[in-house]
Amino acid sequence: MYKYAIKRILLMIPTLIGAGLLVFMLMRMIPGDVCEIRLGGTGLMVDKEQIEICRDSLGLNQSMAKQFYDFAVGIATLEFGDSMWTGRPVTEEIAIRFQLTLQIAIMATLTAVIIALPFGVISAIKQNTWMDYCIRVFSIAGIATPSFWLGIMIILGLLIASQHLFGEPWMMPIEYTPIWEDPLANLSQTIWPAVAVGYRYAAVVVRMTRSAMLEVLREDYVRTARAKGLFEKVIINQHALKNALLPVITLVGIEFAFLIGGLVVTEQVFNLNGLGKLFVDAVLDHDFTLTQALVMMVVAVFVVVNLLVDLIYAWVDPRIHYS
Repeated sequence: MYKYAIKRILLMIPTLIGAGLLVFMLMRMIPGDVCEIRLGGTGLMVDKEQIEICRDSLGLNQSMAKQFYDFAVGIATLEFGDSMWTGRPVTEEIAIRFQLTLQIAIMATLTAVIIALPFGVISAIKQNTWMDYCIRVFSIAGIATPSFWLGIMIILGLLIASQHLFGEPWMMPIEYTPIWEDPLANLSQTIWPAVAVGYRYAAVVVRMTRSAMLEVLREDYVRTARAKGLFEKVIINQHALKNALLPVITLVGIEFAFLIGGLVVTEQVFNLNGLGKLFVDAVLDHDFTLTQALVMMVVAVFVVVNLLVDLIYAWVDPRIHYS
């Protein structure tokens, strides 16, 4: 197991190098740069000399090889430099938003797992009954409902309910409060985005859990366990569910990694200044250093999550051995 984990960690290096080279080249293929946007946005006449001075100060006039070398060294040392747009350190720009996005991703994942596992198992056990049909409608509706639209409906519902109950409309907190400083204020801001995202997340996991359970329940060893007279609860928990969890774990891991950088619209709906919004702003501003750092962070999250998923496989199913 340890040798396998070390080998996978070493394989992350070429993956990160390839992703870094790709994002580096793609960013420089986009017409324009941050200097043209920054100076042109003032509305004043800007000559080429001022643009060249700006490019020199940001290192954009250096050779591509030198720029990529500096970028690669920054990745290796975790020193990504300063944002080309704000002038603040990239690590600081990401850090102040990462905790918010990570918290929502964790809360959405917990919401999805708590809902999806029991619903998926019940739907498989009670196949083609009214309970199965209700759960299938719930899951199909969740897949078909965009998270941002559900978020808008949640906000409207809270506004109407608070107006009738308390006489004044409820408003989302504007400033993010860490959970260790004020748990109530933090949850009042993050619980609803987590529910909006977690519903769709849960719907997808319900479908996967149901399909995996139905496949496992038709296996010969489940029939043998029933023929031996084992309790149905034991058969479901110890024989069927553990074997059905492998594809579910994969899906949960992929969805969690996606949430780290994929909450752009949901963050806009709930007025959250997370990584998704930062991603969009960095691309629109042609902020090369910030965009590259964000992409590399998301790639690293995906790689680490995939490694953890593979290790969890062996813990869930003892028949799996890595060498």
